[in-house]
Amino acid sequence: FGSVIGLLRQIPTASATMANGGWNRSQFMGRELKGKTLGIVGLGRIGSEVALRAHAFGMPVVAYDPYVADERFTMLRVRRAASLDALLAATNILTLHVPLTEETDGMIGARELARLPARSVVANLARGGIIEEAALLDALQRDALRGAVLDVFVTEPPPPDHPLRTAPNLLLTPHLGANTVE
Repeated sequence: FGSVIGLLRQIPTASATMANGGWNRSQFMGRELKGKTLGIVGLGRIGSEVALRAHAFGMPVVAYDPYVADERFTMLRVRRAASLDALLAATNILTLHVPLTEETDGMIGARELARLPARSVVANLARGGIIEEAALLDALQRDALRGAVLDVFVTEPPPPDHPLRTAPNLLLTPHLGANTVE
């Protein structure tokens, strides 16, 4: 959630502007999470925790996970999407919480990104390769997405000249999702 809030509220850019002596509040109009539908791919341990926290932000939650029982969806107050396509069509903020397997490799490509409502946000803090990086880059450059958050990459670290490093509306972190002192 910190990464998505950082993206939607333009916190990294605002901080850099402040560090360089700027103060232009009107340049940094943010977006709220409240009322935005969170779409979760993978309602396992981590996806379930994300769903619980989404409710605190006033977000409706829908998830796609064919391996999880209906009871878990009910317990978490999450609407079950019948298919990945149905999830994508109902999502404003898409977050991925699946392992990288033969089934999930390239799971989110150009076709899937095009199924998201206009100006959606995509967050991959699970594993590199679940999202096709070239398709994500294209969607960002065409302004089809409001933005994206990536903490994982196909090649880690990505090369210094990797085009994602300069993509618009993209918040990048160096695979630190689980890095905590605790």
